[in-house]
Amino acid sequence: MINALLILLGKSLIKFGNTLNIGSGSTWPGHIALKLNKNFIKQISSKNKNLKIVLIAGTNGKTTTSKLIKHILEKNSLKVFHNEAGANLLNGIASSFIKNSNLSGKLPYDVAIFEIDENTLPLILREINHYSILLLNLFRDQLDRYGEVNTIAKNWQQALKKVDKNTFLFLNGDDPQIYSLGQENDLKTYYFGISDKYMDQKEIPHDVDSVYCPNCSHKLNYSKMSYSHLGKFKCYNCGFKQEKVETFADQKINYPLFGKYNIYNTNAAILLTSKAFNIPTEKVIEFTEEFKPAFGRQEIVKYKGKNIIVLLSKNPTGFNQSIEATINYSKDEKPNALVVLNDRIPDGRDVSWIWDVDFNDLSLAKKIIISGDRTFDLAIRFKYALNDSFEQKTIIEEDLEKAINTAVSQTEENKTLFILPTYSAMLETRKILGGKKIL
Repeated sequence: MINALLILLGKSLIKFGNTLNIGSGSTWPGHIALKLNKNFIKQISSKNKNLKIVLIAGTNGKTTTSKLIKHILEKNSLKVFHNEAGANLLNGIASSFIKNSNLSGKLPYDVAIFEIDENTLPLILREINHYSILLLNLFRDQLDRYGEVNTIAKNWQQALKKVDKNTFLFLNGDDPQIYSLGQENDLKTYYFGISDKYMDQKEIPHDVDSVYCPNCSHKLNYSKMSYSHLGKFKCYNCGFKQEKVETFADQKINYPLFGKYNIYNTNAAILLTSKAFNIPTEKVIEFTEEFKPAFGRQEIVKYKGKNIIVLLSKNPTGFNQSIEATINYSKDEKPNALVVLNDRIPDGRDVSWIWDVDFNDLSLAKKIIISGDRTFDLAIRFKYALNDSFEQKTIIEEDLEKAINTAVSQTEENKTLFILPTYSAMLETRKILGGKKIL
């Protein structure tokens, strides 16, 4: 009875937020439900044993991969819901249950897809009946909250040991820490990666996070590298190496999004949907080519007559990949870029990581507009990155709305403005461009 009342209260909050255009109800309904009943998620999950739950965790790529998997499954006539606002803590999962269930707690869906925060994964594994788990990557992110990547990996490893043996587990075979998680369990484990032809990194970059063997701590040898610490690796000390990594190199795939990181995301989605849901690979690949991205993940937005692409950039590896994607997308043209750095709770308060970002690669940009809560920290970083061209190339504007309008005015007709924001800055940008908050 109490859960019915909590669901009714939560649905009322969601309706209230939507009516006043102050949010989608992605966190507060669940927050209240868990305060009043700490077992809310477990009880709703137990009531829906036929619901196939897909959990997706990793530092980068959760939203894009979740949305792509949802797209593929819906194309295959399955009914799916997803915590699409990106609320990936326990309160977000609870809110998603509230939004999509009836008052008795029944969920009239075939599949639920949940993006899961790195620290929350071990907690949620104890609460729900999982069907598939997808682990994308591990990079340094919010060090003040998460710690180093090996800490997260150890927590995941312990949590996976207690998972039901019928669970599907999909792992990034090019990430040493992630790959090693498949070595100590009896789950239905599959590995994804990308083709050697995309691995053009000439040497180990300075933004790597785990180039040491997870088994013996000796330095790994890489024969190929895609970016950061992802690549073809082997430990000559203990023999730890990749095996059975699916790259789909023998398939002709027109990837729907640009950037090497999105090849990983797409290959992960193809592998999961084909293996866990028995959809023919050729059919899955066909479905991926019709995919439209989520906001902040290469969606093209029209604003004041200009094209804007927002690339969420929230850690060194993510920023470096966004910069590379910006330059490659623009090809021979010089793009304009708005870079926004915030230090709020969703971003992490420590911004020292910006010194590991290759901002000097943005020297190819025509104009760089700098904004956010930590505008001047970012400006100092660009001063060192751009040297003599700093004064000529940069515009500093603390107010984000003014910064967006300045960047738009600096962008020529039929050209694209790239916005590279941290997480909370991405939400602010969405509000400015589209007029809606997230609650």
